[in-house]
Amino acid sequence: MSNLSNVNSITSAPENSAGQTAVDELIADMQQLGQRARAAAGVLACASTAQKNAALRAMAAALDAQRQALEAANQQDLAGAAERKLDPALIDRLALTPARIDGMLEGLEQVASLADPVGSVSELCSQPSGIQVGRMRVPLGVIGMIYESRPNVTVEAASLCLKSGNAAVLRGGSEAQYSNQAIAKCVAQGLSEAGLPEYSVQLLPTVDRAAVGIMLKMRDAIDVIVPRGGKGLIERVSAESDIPVIKHLDGVCHVYIDQAADIDKAINIAINAKTQRYGTCNTMETLLIHEQIVDLVLDEIAAQLAAHGVEIRACERSKPLLRDAVSATEQDWYEEYLAPILAIKIVNSSDEAIHHINQYGSQHTDSIVTENYSLAQHFLRAVDSSSVMINASTRFADGFEYGLGAEIGISTDKLHARGPVGLEGLTSQKYIVLGDGHIRQ
Repeated sequence: MSNLSNVNSITSAPENSAGQTAVDELIADMQQLGQRARAAAGVLACASTAQKNAALRAMAAALDAQRQALEAANQQDLAGAAERKLDPALIDRLALTPARIDGMLEGLEQVASLADPVGSVSELCSQPSGIQVGRMRVPLGVIGMIYESRPNVTVEAASLCLKSGNAAVLRGGSEAQYSNQAIAKCVAQGLSEAGLPEYSVQLLPTVDRAAVGIMLKMRDAIDVIVPRGGKGLIERVSAESDIPVIKHLDGVCHVYIDQAADIDKAINIAINAKTQRYGTCNTMETLLIHEQIVDLVLDEIAAQLAAHGVEIRACERSKPLLRDAVSATEQDWYEEYLAPILAIKIVNSSDEAIHHINQYGSQHTDSIVTENYSLAQHFLRAVDSSSVMINASTRFADGFEYGLGAEIGISTDKLHARGPVGLEGLTSQKYIVLGDGHIRQ
């Protein structure tokens, strides 16, 4: 893997012989890991659906049998998190409760029950020359995933990559190292029992941050990188990676209440989009309201937001109507609060709302509430986001709610995959040609 020749500048190792030796050993280990992943990807690309499903169910059985070991490993991580005085919300995401272990088992069964996209052929049609041309879904190859905190992501990534015929190289956060290792052993056991290479899913054997820098340069071994975590992680991966990245940086999501909105729908959608959960990327951060409907919805929305303890950042026009609101600044329109804070703006028209969304949004998820069919259709086309909704809460923007079974992440990029990335998003297409001795004249 000659492309790792410049990796020493990333690892920031001490400039002494011992430090350099450690860097060299880490690079060698990562090269071997990458070679194993590439070899496993070749096997998985040809694996049958039955074999992949057998591996998923064997993983579930192994996890179920190793509950005590999983909980013991997780207690080590929780003790370390408490010692490091990590944020309580992070510690909560880190915990492997019995219910969350049950959720991992259920997730594996759900992925096993999903249709296998690999090998499906579409658009097969005959050409004037007599050949038939179509497109076949194929795996991407090797998926590298870098994630934080939640150890159940190890299972989600492993299951989605396996079912879509991809090998996986996983790097979890240091705060979850013991939990991730225990889960990875169960994943390897399931693969082995199904007759697939244990190296189909590999967890990096180190939590050294330098390994991330090396991983991001392994373009001969890894085809796609998926970061899943905080903005700092995603910014670093996007800046340093030599490999294509599936990612989103922010979830600045909007709900626009149009003048033709149903009042009850508008209020319920706005409250749900903001308060159902605060710390998710598909939570509404800005509410836009048409000036002609303000008197019908604003007071009730404000009262319900107050009951939920939500702070309002109000524009110049809405501030006089909202006694307890804070005046919004220009920066507020760009903010992903991930907290009980909401920016509210009154707009003159649907065109102004669309312009605001396209200027300040993050191309994640945006919704219109209206009974005007023509306007709703225009909104779908005009708003440049990965998910655009009519009369629905932005909180629906995830793989499970979209019928994907699960997701490996959400993409706000425009190439390859956009929106929640499930099994189909982890595949590509190649042209296939069927002939019977045809030659070009």
